[in-house]
Order: sequence, then C-alpha cells, then structure tokens
Amino acid sequence: MVRRFFLTALLCLAVSPAIAQPAPPPASPAPVRVSLDTSAGTIVLELDAAHAPVTTANFLHYVDQKRYDGAVFYRAMKMTDTGLIQGGIRDPRKLLPPIAHEPTTQTGIKHETGAISMARGAPGTATSDFFILTGPMPGLDAHPEQAGDNLGFAAFGHVVEGMDVVRSILTAPTSSTKGEGVMKGQMLEPEVRIVAARRIGG
Repeated sequence: MVRRFFLTALLCLAVSPAIAQPAPPPASPAPVRVSLDTSAGTIVLELDAAHAPVTTANFLHYVDQKRYDGAVFYRAMKMTDTGLIQGGIRDPRKLLPPIAHEPTTQTGIKHETGAISMARGAPGTATSDFFILTGPMPGLDAHPEQAGDNLGFAAFGHVVEGMDVVRSILTAPTSSTKGEGVMKGQMLEPEVRIVAARRIGG
C-alpha cells in the first residue's frame, strides 16, 4: 500500500510541471516584404503585420491580386526638409472596400523617414492609395489631445531598400497647373508607373 502511494505521488510529481505550464502565446505574424518595381527603380517595403494587421492585410490583398500592377505614383509633396510621394490605383473597378482605420496610438508605428502609410479622407475610407515619407512627419501621427479629426494616418511599415528611388521620385517634375487645393503643383508629370508589386520570399 505504501509502495502504491509512493508510485502515485511520484507520477503526480512527474506530470504536474507539464500541467502547470501555461499555453505558449500565439506567435506574432512575421514582417512581410514587398517589392515595388517602378519605372524609376525598385522600392522594397517591410510591412508590420503584427502591429498593423488590418492595414497590412489590405495592402497585401492588392499585391496578391496584382491590383497594383499598372498603378502609379502621381504626387510629390516637397517641403524644406522632408516630403512624401503618393501612389495608388486610378481604375475604380480595381478598388477593394475601404478598411477600418488603425491610428498610430494603436499601432505604435510612427511617421518617420521611410514610413509607408495609407492615404484617406475621413477615418475608415482608405482603399488603395498610400504614401512614403522622405523624412519624419510627426504631424501625420494621431494626436488625440487635439480637436477635430485627430486620428492621423495609418502607418504600417517602412522602406528597407530603395530610398534613393523614393527621393528621385520626390524630385521628379511636377505640373504647375494640375491638382486641386493643397495638391495643386504637386502632381507628377509624367507619373511614375508601378510595373509590378510582389511579395518577397513567399
């Protein structure tokens, strides 16, 4: 009887650490790299699927369905010490439904040099259009302490190769007459074509 109790106790001692072990947390999605082959050169992006899952998934839907093939960079906003280039799809038949907005206060991804972010009107209206920064622009982050639309834009990754291409597009010729409102004088002429957008390594 004593021997049976001892064996039972030993078995419980052997298995109890395994029972007590918590389940491992789910693995965070790995960053995804995308190559944008443009008429000005190649830009390689690394997208943060772990912190901006909705925005990253949306961009990858466009990439995987080859909807960005034939899209264009159409805008270059030049400032004294920074700027951005903006691109997207012009054919409304290729657009997917708009997505929920992921502000920087939620993702922690700031508008720093090389950041890629979604263009939008009101929060929750972003579709295909995106922009890439050539310098930090913290004013594009969410600022909940401010009045009005203070949710900023949804940054979701950054350039890892091809910042020279981004800067060359920024300095490309623009039309003095095209564009409306603040975008007047910022429209590229000619536009820079996105020949193909593809995932790298899977």
